[in-house]
Amino acid sequence: MARAIILVLDSFGIGTAPDAEAFGDDGADTFGHILAACLAGEADVDGRREGPLRLPNLERLGLFAAAGRGESRMRPQAVWGSACEISHGKDTPSGHWEIAGVPVLFDWGYFPRTEPAFPPELIRQIVDDGGIDGILGDKHASGTEVIRELGEESVATGRPIFYTSSDSVLQIAAHETHFGLERLYDLCAVARRHVDPLNIGRVIARPFTGETAETFTRTANRRDFSVPPPQATLLESATRAGRSVHAIGKIADIFAHRGITRTLKGDGNMALFDRTLEALGQAADGDLVFANFVDFDMLYGHRRDVGGYAAALEAFDRRLPELQAAMRPGDLAVVTADHGCDPTFRGSDHTREVVPVLAFGPAIEPKPIGRRETFADIGASVAAHLSLEATSNGRSFL
Repeated sequence: MARAIILVLDSFGIGTAPDAEAFGDDGADTFGHILAACLAGEADVDGRREGPLRLPNLERLGLFAAAGRGESRMRPQAVWGSACEISHGKDTPSGHWEIAGVPVLFDWGYFPRTEPAFPPELIRQIVDDGGIDGILGDKHASGTEVIRELGEESVATGRPIFYTSSDSVLQIAAHETHFGLERLYDLCAVARRHVDPLNIGRVIARPFTGETAETFTRTANRRDFSVPPPQATLLESATRAGRSVHAIGKIADIFAHRGITRTLKGDGNMALFDRTLEALGQAADGDLVFANFVDFDMLYGHRRDVGGYAAALEAFDRRLPELQAAMRPGDLAVVTADHGCDPTFRGSDHTREVVPVLAFGPAIEPKPIGRRETFADIGASVAAHLSLEATSNGRSFL
């Protein structure tokens, strides 16, 4: 049994999903298009990377084989395959909940692509209950761009910035010190109550620092106020059995802190990898370590930064031997993703893609598992490995 580790490379899709056309994403391929851009010399980043994409450790685990890429002749040394999403959305909660055995088989509420984007009555309720005299924004926007556009006015007026995206989300940005971090969290909690009737998946606090449009920077103190999963997930199955669930990064927020024993945060992928190793060093037999690596999505996918995405993949790849060295006999690790976010695709939204499933450990025999019908097969496999009660969705591939 030993332990299990789930590593979610946030947004790292490996090819167009069978139902991508219904989402407007036919042709999206995060991995394939990054790979092609690197081969063409279009993803060089001064001082960080250049040339073809180099992922020797992920390649050894079967990434290229899982994606159907013929460039690699290396025989995979892991359980390798891919998985389709059956959840109705291509958002972060849907992907993570499905990985943990609970697909989202209902439709989220969304805000229209109008300006203003939010119902006036909703804003009036949040303003009144939140103790603010108004808001800025009220539209679909990129978080970094809207802070650059409205941050100075927000600091001067004390009004927070409200914006949304194609996800089921209300995001609120405010200055950490001028507005106050705890005040921002309190405002998001108020907003969470008022968007519940609209079936909005998340309210996200987006604090920033700096004094001018040129120096504003979003901080690592982001907090997601999510609705809880509709059923018990793998995480709750683990904690009910007396195991500890070590949540790295935004995992605890995604699951509304259900089934979480401890939370470890980090600013950026490498810090999150450090915290993952820290958790693994402290995890007992039967525990689950669940990590999300957000930079792939937040910094590079949404911003359509191909070179940055490639450099981040290579940096993650270089750390994998550390993880494998820290694993004990009987441990299981799974590298996967929650959706796509093709940095070469139109717009700035997530893309509907299949995701990699690379499972490995000292006693795990390599084998192909093909394309799984649902992300929930990951949760079912981890539950089987840890001798936990299975959720009602998914089949183990172990």
